[in-house]
Amino acid sequence: MDMKKRIHLELRNRTPSDVRELVLDNCRANEGKIEGLTSEFCNLEFLSLINVILMSVSNLPELPKLKKLELSDNRISGGLDVLAEKLPNLTHLNLSGNKLKDISTLEPLKKLEHLKSLDLFNCEVTNLNDYRESVLKLLPQLTYLDGYDKEDKEAPDSDAEADGDGVDEEEDEDGEEEDEDEEEEGEEEEDIDEEEEDDDDDEEAGEDDDEEDASGEEEEEDFGHDGEVDEEDEDDEEDEDEEDPKKGEKRKRDSDDEDDDEGEEEDD
Repeated sequence: MDMKKRIHLELRNRTPSDVRELVLDNCRANEGKIEGLTSEFCNLEFLSLINVILMSVSNLPELPKLKKLELSDNRISGGLDVLAEKLPNLTHLNLSGNKLKDISTLEPLKKLEHLKSLDLFNCEVTNLNDYRESVLKLLPQLTYLDGYDKEDKEAPDSDAEADGDGVDEEEDEDGEEEDEDEEEEGEEEEDIDEEEEDDDDDEEAGEDDDEEDASGEEEEEDFGHDGEVDEEDEDDEEDEDEEDPKKGEKRKRDSDDEDDDEGEEEDD
């Protein structure tokens, strides 16, 4: 994809003046020059042009607020005076992996008064004798050269006040906090749902116990009624048994009286 199309995509319906960071890594610079980037990006603070086959920065527009410029892995061999003219507030410059051979090619950077960090990894100039001493002498405003200060102490990650990545990190942290809040809210809602389900289960269990108790009471009542009926039947049977002997005695007396009458008649 060429640089113009990439810039159009990166705008994402924003105006150039709204853009603070612009990453154009791995796109294609036609004829090795910057194209599609204009001074309308007046609020741009971070620009990355890594591995875009860039040979010259001559077409770089004036970007007064730009603080960090990534130009590593290109084919730049000189013409750095444009940087001093167009980027007066630049603090971080990465020229690693380019075709810079002589210390003299770095001399235009003396005009970048605010330049604090310069990276020249994998450039031929780093193979020169007394490379570090020569560059730090040429550019006394530098705090870090290739990630280390004059006392060979490594630059802290926090030393990137103009680093556009810092904005992304803040946004990422905010996004992570929002995700954590949403997760916590989701867990609280799940706990509430579980508690409500437990309450519903307890209520259902209570209703079942009440129904069992009610059915038990009905059975007891039915059993009570049945028992009373059985007792009444037994009483009736006992009464009949008591009446039966009396009836038998009466029949016996009647038969004896009949026998006596018959005997008297025979005597006569």
